[in-house]
Amino acid sequence: MKQLSDTLFNAVVRSCAIGTLILVSGLCVTLVIHAMPVFRHSGLSFLFTSTWDPLRQQFGALPFLVGTVITAVLGVLISLPFSLSIAFFLGEYFPSGKLSIFFQSATDLLAGIPSVIYGFWGLFVVAPFMQKIEIRLGIMPYGVGIATASIILAIMIVPYTASIAREIIKLVPSDLKEAAYALGATRWEVVRHVVIPYAHSGILAGILLALGRAIGETMAVTMVIGNRNEFPKSIFDPANTMASVIANEFAEASDDIYLSALIAVALLLFLFTTVMNMFGRFVIKKLTVRQES
Repeated sequence: MKQLSDTLFNAVVRSCAIGTLILVSGLCVTLVIHAMPVFRHSGLSFLFTSTWDPLRQQFGALPFLVGTVITAVLGVLISLPFSLSIAFFLGEYFPSGKLSIFFQSATDLLAGIPSVIYGFWGLFVVAPFMQKIEIRLGIMPYGVGIATASIILAIMIVPYTASIAREIIKLVPSDLKEAAYALGATRWEVVRHVVIPYAHSGILAGILLALGRAIGETMAVTMVIGNRNEFPKSIFDPANTMASVIANEFAEASDDIYLSALIAVALLLFLFTTVMNMFGRFVIKKLTVRQES
């Protein structure tokens, strides 16, 4: 009976894995097929030019690539101090108790808030605040732009890094920490020389997960980034990401080349996310092997 259940379980796992592979392959092939017209029309200049003019059928995706990278990376950098502080606070200093439960619930609540609410909050709170800063800096007070979108993204991705890093920090063997304390180490020295070296691969996994979440975010970014199809010259300029330009213009695509250009942007977003995930797995694997050795 046990052997039969194990065989059935293995068959279900293999079927799910094969189904997932077929689904992902089908998605990629479909995007490639529908993106080919714009590549035949514009060639590789689609990837390296900045002009996006559907009326003249001139399509260049470089502003969206740059906007996506800058917004996502800046959002992760802004979120890191808060995410890691929460992770160490809940994982090392207060792993249990009412205070820990309260902060864990509050952090997890951030992940459950719909992105459109973040977008509205960004429009009515963060954008006016950014306008005041831009006026003081003597630049055009757009309010919306890359910086505003990055701040919203930073708040949205805090729970992803914090929750994973918190659980990894809790898994650090107590024997290692007690040995360090027995040698006279302080709490900070234990965190720096024991906890961080042991948990750094898990912390990096949380950061990469947050980066992937930031790259694919659509609604909140669309509402606060300004939606301008030009190459951004500073972090305060309005811009577009690959996700936001698809959300804004897909319903307006009036001809086959225009529609193909948007699908090609979707293909770039798909490939970009895939490469980031593969790179993250590679880095985490290398760090884990080095730590075990």
